[in-house]
Amino acid sequence: MLRQTIYALSSAPGKAGVAVVRVSGPRAKQALTSCTASSTRSSWRPRQAYFRSIQHPHTRAPLDRGLVLWFPGPNSFTGEDIVELHVHGGNAVVRSVLDALGEFPDFRPAEQGEFAKRAFDNDKLDLTELEGLADLLNAETEAQRQLALRQAEGGLRVPYERWREQIIRCMAIMEAVIDFGEDEQIDQGATETAIQEVMDMREAILKHLDDKRVGEIVRNGVKVTIVGPPNAGKSTLLNMLAKREAAIVSDIPGTTRDVVEVTLNLGGYPVVISDTAGLRESTDVIEKEGMKRALSRLDQADIKICLIPLSDWDRLDQIVHDVVDKNTFVILTKQDLADDGMVEKAQNQVAQKARGVWTLSCKTGQGVDPFLNDMIGLLKTTFDDAMSSPALITQARHRRHLQDCVEALDQFLATPSEEIVLAAEELRQAANALGRITGRVDVEDVLDALFSQFCIGK
Repeated sequence: MLRQTIYALSSAPGKAGVAVVRVSGPRAKQALTSCTASSTRSSWRPRQAYFRSIQHPHTRAPLDRGLVLWFPGPNSFTGEDIVELHVHGGNAVVRSVLDALGEFPDFRPAEQGEFAKRAFDNDKLDLTELEGLADLLNAETEAQRQLALRQAEGGLRVPYERWREQIIRCMAIMEAVIDFGEDEQIDQGATETAIQEVMDMREAILKHLDDKRVGEIVRNGVKVTIVGPPNAGKSTLLNMLAKREAAIVSDIPGTTRDVVEVTLNLGGYPVVISDTAGLRESTDVIEKEGMKRALSRLDQADIKICLIPLSDWDRLDQIVHDVVDKNTFVILTKQDLADDGMVEKAQNQVAQKARGVWTLSCKTGQGVDPFLNDMIGLLKTTFDDAMSSPALITQARHRRHLQDCVEALDQFLATPSEEIVLAAEELRQAANALGRITGRVDVEDVLDALFSQFCIGK
């Protein structure tokens, strides 16, 4: 049965200078010839823009004037014939064009993500490229844009497909030994070659996995958790960084009970800052629950920051002392209320235990800019080098399937040489694990590789 032709507004909804209406499917060219007024309808050149009057296909009533482009399949985004109508972005104009397209038989509005799904079905994109495309659309910072663009352009597909093809070649060798080893006198060294190739590949995948989760962190946002005693200025600092009243500020201890999150763009990196309940000894059930959530969020943080008022730095509750370690940054607040001697003494004492120390005043703004500049420097030092890699794991499912692949390769290497059938099955599981990442699991690949490498029956 002929596949239906789909159409949709591909640009953002709402008023705009230009709106792009996309049509994809076997009858897409009907929209080209029936919705445009031209005496040269048969001479559409692919990927060339034509300025035309857009009209209703039946009544011939004019709808708008705009650009029309023709992308014949398979050289198109979806792999099918595609027509794009670039019209004025008024709501009434867009609605009239969409209604006109609905007049064609076998045309229907596209479902969410259906153009991308057809691109996947027609092998124009694999799953990692689709995920990269989705991340590119949702990117809010420069680092996220770079990461998503590399993935959308095949940054993960290329190494994963290469590893999968290597495994399939090794599977072909094992299958050949199983089926034809005695009759065809296959070289005994072929098995050893396959084992060495698997060992090298295993090391490459393990190195790929040892990435400190940089791709996932950048994609989801660097998690920064702010903790400290009550009235240390945590909520005030959060509001200052967010440039809005994100958290309630009060002199009453325990005002913040739950976690308040704000997402910032620092130096091109997405940063999710969490303001938490003040830490102190308490018997209040609700306050204790807030502190429990604060400590839980601290455990999940990529960067830990503890705020301590300069006036209280030497008389803190034990619960605050316990969260400050060599992985914690400390901000000594209320600098405007302390003299230089107190600041220097506190900095020297705290620096012995913490990873780094800043002093600032949320009231006057003193020290805030140096803090932000140092934070940006920390992000760049931590992530810039890793971000230069063309292939970074960006999703938990990628990591899980890669770990499954390594586990299967380990099982293959541990399988006794006489159990070659089991060894081949472990390779099949490893290949399937990689195939689940890209969405290209196909057992016929094994047969193709088998007959391309060995002259069976010669």
